[in-house]
Amino acid sequence: MQAHITDPNPAGSHPFRTFDRNLEPIAAKVLTGQRLDFHEGLALYASTDVLAVGWLANSVREKLHGDVTYFNVNRHINPTNVCVAACKLCAFGRKKGDPAGYTMALEQAWETAASGYSEAVTEFHIVGGLHPDLPLEYFLDLVQGLKKRFPKVHIKAFTMVEVAYLARRAKLSIEQTLLRMREAGVDSMPGGGAEIFAARVRSVICDHKIDGDEWLSTARLAHQLGFKSNATMLYGHIENDEDRVDHLLRLRSLQDETGGFQTFIPLAFHPENTALDHLPVTTGLTDIRQVAVSRLLLDNFPHIKAYWQMMTPKIAQIALRFGADDLDGTVVEEKIYHDAGATTPQGMTRKQLCRLITEAGRVPVERDTLYHPVTRTEDSFVIAV
Repeated sequence: MQAHITDPNPAGSHPFRTFDRNLEPIAAKVLTGQRLDFHEGLALYASTDVLAVGWLANSVREKLHGDVTYFNVNRHINPTNVCVAACKLCAFGRKKGDPAGYTMALEQAWETAASGYSEAVTEFHIVGGLHPDLPLEYFLDLVQGLKKRFPKVHIKAFTMVEVAYLARRAKLSIEQTLLRMREAGVDSMPGGGAEIFAARVRSVICDHKIDGDEWLSTARLAHQLGFKSNATMLYGHIENDEDRVDHLLRLRSLQDETGGFQTFIPLAFHPENTALDHLPVTTGLTDIRQVAVSRLLLDNFPHIKAYWQMMTPKIAQIALRFGADDLDGTVVEEKIYHDAGATTPQGMTRKQLCRLITEAGRVPVERDTLYHPVTRTEDSFVIAV
């Protein structure tokens, strides 16, 4: 089929080629900075011209960030995998008393944070299970101990799901719990636990967690208190295109209200070792399309991340031409997705990440959690605020 060429830009500087006529009005809106709606989101998922969808997403990405691709030097800490929930999507959580369950003593968690590569870390990323016995004070002490030992390191800790659970156990409001976390040293929040907001899907894959409205209301309050956070979507299980678009637009609506989201991270479902292990893994085409659609619909999100741990370094490289401007970081010992069968390395060095980005034709820029550039000397680093 002959590719059709449209030129919505009068100056002729943005020729757009596609064999999918349904993309032409979408391209006209994207290239003139107009917001896409629900039905246009569905058209992006349905289009067989994924290269044209990617071209549009890349045009937005380059308008925002040029050739820059961000990464950071971080450490993931998962203090416990013991969890009261029994989510079908999860291969990480274990019930209390399970021989495979673990809970770190505080000293062990602090030692874990200090271990690994010798490079200076700028972020600790802390998430874990919903433990039936650990009080809020355990997590506050964990953060306070990290701040005492690593005062320069930004602590990104506790999903909206964890915050709501700990608040309920401590008989505190969400606001009181968030304030106590901030006093302990939590600087920002990760975006996990969002999964898919649609109640139909959530009732199957994660019915033990807070619902989508509660996730959003917790995020809203965190943003109002001054926390920045990320947001995620788990795709590639039992959701459909309508569920995905609904999820993205509900995030976009909250971002219009608060401006508190920094980065959106599409997470490919890994079915191995879960109750949904009969489902196929996502394909590379699905992964790069999801990145592209996310960039096009989330017009008020500064950053879209290609999380190399989930989608493999090779697909993440391609995603840098499909709307993504961030690769996450060096990580080290990520448990949640590796328990679900992820075969990617546990960590990468700064040199490896820079090579990954450079070979994709992009310019690597090391950042801190809040996207301030990091300038390194031989044995230290400076954050440009």
